[in-house]
Amino acid sequence: MFKKFRSHRKKNKPTYTNSQNKHVLENNEKFEVNIDRNISKVKELLDTNDDIVFREIVVFIEKPVKVFICYFSTLSSNEYINEFVVKPLQELNLNNNQMTYSEKSNLDIVKNNVLDVGSLSEHSAIDMVVNQILSGKAALFIDGSDAALIIEAQGFAMRNVSEPDTESVVRGPREGFTENIEVNTGLIRRKIVNSKLYFEKFTIGKQTHTKIRIAYIEGIVNKKVVQEVKARLKKIDIDSILESGYIEQLIEDHPTSIFPTVGNSEKPDIIAARLLEGKVAILCDGTPFVLSVPYMFVENFQISEDYYSRPYFASAIRLLRLLALFLTVTIPAFYVALTSYHHAMIPTVLLTSMAAAEETVPFPVLIETLLIGTAFEILREAGVRLPRPVGSAISIVGALIIGEGAVQAGLVSAPMVIAMALTGISSFIVPAINDAVVLSRLFFVLLAGILGLYGVLIGFLIILAHMCSLRSFGTPYLAPHAPIILREWKDTLIRAPLWKMNQRPQSITWEHETNRQGTNQKPKASTRENGSEEK
Repeated sequence: MFKKFRSHRKKNKPTYTNSQNKHVLENNEKFEVNIDRNISKVKELLDTNDDIVFREIVVFIEKPVKVFICYFSTLSSNEYINEFVVKPLQELNLNNNQMTYSEKSNLDIVKNNVLDVGSLSEHSAIDMVVNQILSGKAALFIDGSDAALIIEAQGFAMRNVSEPDTESVVRGPREGFTENIEVNTGLIRRKIVNSKLYFEKFTIGKQTHTKIRIAYIEGIVNKKVVQEVKARLKKIDIDSILESGYIEQLIEDHPTSIFPTVGNSEKPDIIAARLLEGKVAILCDGTPFVLSVPYMFVENFQISEDYYSRPYFASAIRLLRLLALFLTVTIPAFYVALTSYHHAMIPTVLLTSMAAAEETVPFPVLIETLLIGTAFEILREAGVRLPRPVGSAISIVGALIIGEGAVQAGLVSAPMVIAMALTGISSFIVPAINDAVVLSRLFFVLLAGILGLYGVLIGFLIILAHMCSLRSFGTPYLAPHAPIILREWKDTLIRAPLWKMNQRPQSITWEHETNRQGTNQKPKASTRENGSEEK
């Protein structure tokens, strides 16, 4: 049942070559045993930066040995380096004069007996060491050794874990991802305490060397999906990765579609739930948005709070989201079609009032709809980009002054303002696909202005056919409705009780797996807690 992955990129699109480990440049020049020459090479590459720190120390290890430390003060923690690197080296002169060591080289002595750091690695290639320093780590050179010790000493400022603004909830965890990939990895591990949860590292971006990690649970995930994710990441050849949106656009199956086939979230509980379903998460350093694949259309109506509330209310709210999506896409198109071509479908009293309102408007209904729709998008964009106090003022000004003033001036009709207001409010309920909603709405309005309700029907058929053709890493975009997988309907338009959702989605894993519940029978009251299940 699992179909072959298909690439929909055009042949004239640029192909991407493997850029993993691109941070090692092609010359691969090595360090020498002489520390003075090594210092000269490092300073030649980095000394022009005013935030670079070079520190030389002479320590006694059976005899005086010259030691050299290099790091960026803006990326590394000065306190950490002073406490756990410099201080132990200086204490070596006071306390270890008479000590003997089993190690033969000074580098091994310092590495195994002196430094009080948790993470150490050795590198002898100049370019490798320089790029590690640029990543916020510290490099320690020892005379007589042709390798440098790389110390994990990152200490740059970063945002604390806080509630994400884009996915606020009434009930549920309030923590969100940050811009630090290490913190994000820890947040996921806190949710899933499982030795089968694997993280694999990648480095993408010839100039930025951005750290990327993929996460999946061995034994649950479909191995073909993992292999495909790795293959697509390895093919990326680009100068910079500044946000996970770069990754999303470069690995998605259908880059020309208006519908997203790669999911994203700022909440660890959502990503953990998707991993438990058998999906693959993609973490990108420098952004709080974590990607997940495969991604299906029905996930736009599923939020984490649905699974923390009782199923009846959660199902009603989910149906309300579906209704809101239908309204925000079709209300302007229906208004244009009915007022332009299908007057008989409007009740007489309502038609009379609408005709009176439209009588003073100098524009056709289609042009009027496009104008008020454009004004709404401008106001919304202004409210998003401006600071919050000013943004709320813009919304009030737009609603009260511009809307009411336009009606009184006769530029737009009152029914049109009401229709667009309902359209705008409905669009806020499903923000995950706002881009697709705006473009679909414009598409339907144009068809309605040309062909009336027949055009709206044709538009629905075109959009539906397009969505049926979409796939996300081998999974049909409209699954489990196309193709029909009845047992997965318990978590689509409605949300069944948790004890009924006892199997993982077959549309993702393509296997008939039993979830933690392990039974189709309703649990007894005394055992229900043990049989509960996360999404």
